[in-house]
Formats: sequence, C-alpha cells, structure tokens
Amino acid sequence: MPVDARGKLADRPFSYRVTRDGKVIMSWAGRVVKTVAGKPAERLAAQLAAADDDQAQLLLAKATGQFKHGTEPRDR
Repeated sequence: MPVDARGKLADRPFSYRVTRDGKVIMSWAGRVVKTVAGKPAERLAAQLAAADDDQAQLLLAKATGQFKHGTEPRDR
C-alpha cells in the first residue's frame, strides 16, 4: 500500500528537525523548503512525534504545501 495516492512519498523524500527554539525545519531531498515557528510549529512537532514514518511523510507534505509547481528541472 503506497503512503500517498500517487506513491510519491514511498521513497521518504521529506525530513525534518526541531530546533532548540521550537522551529520545525522541513527538507525535501536534502533541501530546506519551509520553516515553521510559533504555535503551528509546536502543533506540528507534537503530531510528528506521535506519527509513524508514513504518517510523518504525509504531515510534512501537507505542511510544506505546494512548493513544487512543475518548473523545476527533472532528474533524468
């Protein structure tokens, strides 16, 4: 069963880290794509701590939003 409907998250492209000051820094394929701070970061960090790997990938994908819009070069 794929993590998401299209199977894009099966390779686990998202990662994150929580800083000492409570920010959540989200990366995709090793590049930082979004940083969340304040109450939303607290909420996200709590959800990520309780999630398994598949759920964490979905949470991170939703939190980053639509940062890819089709103009990026494709790996060939």
